[in-house]
Amino acid sequence: MSMSKYSALFEDEDDVFLGTPASKLMDIIFSANNDVVRFDLENFITQRAAMEILLAEKLGEDFYREVENLMVTRRADVESKTKSLCMELTGEIVSKSE
Repeated sequence: MSMSKYSALFEDEDDVFLGTPASKLMDIIFSANNDVVRFDLENFITQRAAMEILLAEKLGEDFYREVENLMVTRRADVESKTKSLCMELTGEIVSKSE
């Protein structure tokens, strides 16, 4: 599994004072430049929409069942990818807000 280019931001995600990648993302979303956050969230949602269209074309309209199954059977992989996405989005927002 490859590490995110922003992984250094969250070296010890379990530290009480640092928080999790998701909590850091929320902190950044509510404190960063509003225009930057809007742009990156809209881009993230657009990517999600494109992925859902692709999944529906490949797996059929009932792809949610497959997604839910994956979330259960490969929970650790899904959690790892979720953390990675949070770190990447946080990094994008932070780098554009400097």
